[in-house]
Amino acid sequence: MIEVKDLTRMYGAVCAVDHVSFTIGGGKVYGFLGPNGAGKSTTMNMMTGYLLPTEGQVLIDGIDIAKEPKEAKKKIGYLPEVPPLYPDMTVREFLTFAAELKGVPKDTRKERVAAVMEELSVTEMQNRLIRGLSKGYRQRVGFAEALVSDPEMLILDEPTVGLDPKQIIEIRELIRRLGKTHTVLLSSHILSEVTEICDEVMILSHGRLVAYDTPENLERMAQGESRIELLLRGTEEVAKRALSGVVPEEDVSVSEEGDLLRAVCVSPQGDELRGKIARSCVIAGLELLELRSVRTSLESVFLELTEDTAAGQPEEEKNADGTEKAETEDAETEEASGEKKGTDAVAEAEKEDRT
Repeated sequence: MIEVKDLTRMYGAVCAVDHVSFTIGGGKVYGFLGPNGAGKSTTMNMMTGYLLPTEGQVLIDGIDIAKEPKEAKKKIGYLPEVPPLYPDMTVREFLTFAAELKGVPKDTRKERVAAVMEELSVTEMQNRLIRGLSKGYRQRVGFAEALVSDPEMLILDEPTVGLDPKQIIEIRELIRRLGKTHTVLLSSHILSEVTEICDEVMILSHGRLVAYDTPENLERMAQGESRIELLLRGTEEVAKRALSGVVPEEDVSVSEEGDLLRAVCVSPQGDELRGKIARSCVIAGLELLELRSVRTSLESVFLELTEDTAAGQPEEEKNADGTEKAETEDAETEEASGEKKGTDAVAEAEKEDRT
C-alpha cells in the first residue's frame, strides 16, 4: 500500500504539487490523469524517492521513503518518463546489471532476466546495444528494468510513449495482468488510455488533486446532466418564457443566431423533457426548426475540472507578457532525470538518495 500525505513540491515561487493526499492498495491499477504540466511526473518522482518533497510524506507499506529509502525502494519498480538506460550495454547486460543492483538472487537472476525480456518482447534484441534501439524498444527495456525484481508496486510514467499501436495494445494487456497481483500506478494525459486500463482514476490539475473515483463513477458524473439544444424562429422573450415553463429559468439560455434563436436547456432529466419542450414552444407560437440532446461526455468533465483549477491560479505564476510559465513537468523532468541518458540519470538519482 502507498500512502501519500499532504505532498507538496515547490520550484522557486511555482508550486508544482499542491498538498496532494491519497492512498492506493494492491490488486488494482490506478491512473494519474491530467494535462501536460499538471504535476504527474513530479508526484511520481517524489513517491519513488527520486525527488524530495518540499512538504509532506510518502509511506510504502508504512515505510517513509525519505527516511528509509533503501527499504522502501525494494518494494517499487519505477519507469520514469525518460528511462535511465546505459547506452553502451546490451539489453541482456543492462537487465542483468539491474537485477543484481535490485538484489535478485544470483541463482534465479538469469531466469528472471529471460522472463522479463520475453514478457516485454525484447528477447530478439537481447544482444543489441541499447544506443542502437528505437525509442519504442528503449521504452520496453525501461519497463523490463522496472519489473525485473518482481516488485510489489509498479509506478509507470507514460508507459506507452513512443510505442506503435500493436505495442501499445501489448503493454496495456501486460499492465492489466500485473494489476491483478501488484499495485500499479500509471500516468497519462490520454483520457481513453487511463479509463481503459485503470480501476480507479485520479485527475490532477495545476498540482492539485481535483477528482479521485472509478471510471464508471466519473462516467455517471458526466451523464448526470445533459443539454437540449433548440433552433427557433420567434422572439427571445417568448422563447425564454416558453422554456422556463418546463425547465428552471436559471437553466435556460437563449441567444440570437442570425435571424434565428439558439436556445439551450440544461437538465438531469434530459431526453424525458424533449416532448414537453417541443409542445411548449409550439403552444407559444414559436417555429421549432431543430431540437437535439447533447450528452455531457467524460472529456467534458475532465476539461471542466482542469479548467476550473487553472482559473484559480495566482497571478505570480504568469510571465510579464501574461503567458504561463514553462510547464512544471519540464522542470520536474529536468530535476529528476535531466532528460539525461545512462549514467547521468543514475547519478542524479543517487544524489537525491544521499540527500
